Amino acid sequence: MTQIFGHFIDRQDADGEYLKLGFSPTSMPIQQRWRKNGLSADFLADYLSAFFPGEDTASAERQAEIKGAVSYIANELLENAMKFSYAPAQHAISLAMYLEPDAISLYVTNSVDPQALAAFQQAIQCLLTANPHDLYLERLLRNAEAGNGDASGVGILTMLNDYGATIAWKFAPVALEAEVMTVTTMVRVPV
Repeated sequence: MTQIFGHFIDRQDADGEYLKLGFSPTSMPIQQRWRKNGLSADFLADYLSAFFPGEDTASAERQAEIKGAVSYIANELLENAMKFSYAPAQHAISLAMYLEPDAISLYVTNSVDPQALAAFQQAIQCLLTANPHDLYLERLLRNAEAGNGDASGVGILTMLNDYGATIAWKFAPVALEAEVMTVTTMVRVPV
């Protein structure tokens, strides 16, 4: 059964300009994957910048803002997808970027560990109902107290707080594998 959290917008490839990338989450160790995630995110941001020419100072600043936002968000989405993908399912991870007149939408799809599904959906409910700024400060404090230097858990909150993004999720069963679910995370950033 498909479940939607937030205002999820289904996309069809015929919906204008888009770019899709696919990844094999198990083709190499995750530590080697991090650099490639960053390169892929930067590629999307560079591709996008062609649609926002920086012909004067104001438009060049706006282009840099959009490029930075897309690079950050795409990298975070890929890292999360790689980190939390359900390896036994052997399903590819996809990342798609759609250009709209007033927004850029990024979609990442990966499989989900059936044992982690309930906790993941509970965390999503918290994100959708709580104040993102308060959650961000709480997470930073918790990470500092735990001595967690990598600021774990702040990526999605940064998207909400710093980039004005809206986020939604779609959970769907994988055909022929009823126990395996995919999650598509949609992040929409106004331009």
